[in-house]
Amino acid sequence: MHVWWRMSRGLTLGVRALVIDREDRVLLVRHSYVSGWYLPGGGVEVGETLQEALVRELSEEGNVRLTGAVALFGVYLNAHVSRRDHVALYVVRAFEQPAPPAPNHEIVATGFFPVDALPDGTTRGTRARIAEVLHGAAVSERW
Repeated sequence: MHVWWRMSRGLTLGVRALVIDREDRVLLVRHSYVSGWYLPGGGVEVGETLQEALVRELSEEGNVRLTGAVALFGVYLNAHVSRRDHVALYVVRAFEQPAPPAPNHEIVATGFFPVDALPDGTTRGTRARIAEVLHGAAVSERW
């Protein structure tokens, strides 16, 4: 598990990705250390850019490799983690996944799901980001 690194003045920064396949399904992951289904992502490590962190997290959590440009959708305050936690959300449509990842000590399950049939336990924040990106819901500044 990657820690959400503390940056200047206690700010923590992370990335999440809304990975959308050709069938308009979204990639979700289930972690071993928290309940629910989430968008893949994690902390930005010291010396890493946001996009470098995104590339690393997608590889680690979903065996996903980018094949084209990604789009930064928004930056959110995630006060559930801390009052200084911010998450950058990227939309990913150009990618390859040579094979689904095998479960490991951090990620116990992954899958692509239709947005109208998300699995039970998909978190509120995950559902809200999907609605913002794919259904034009009002964009919040808070995760």
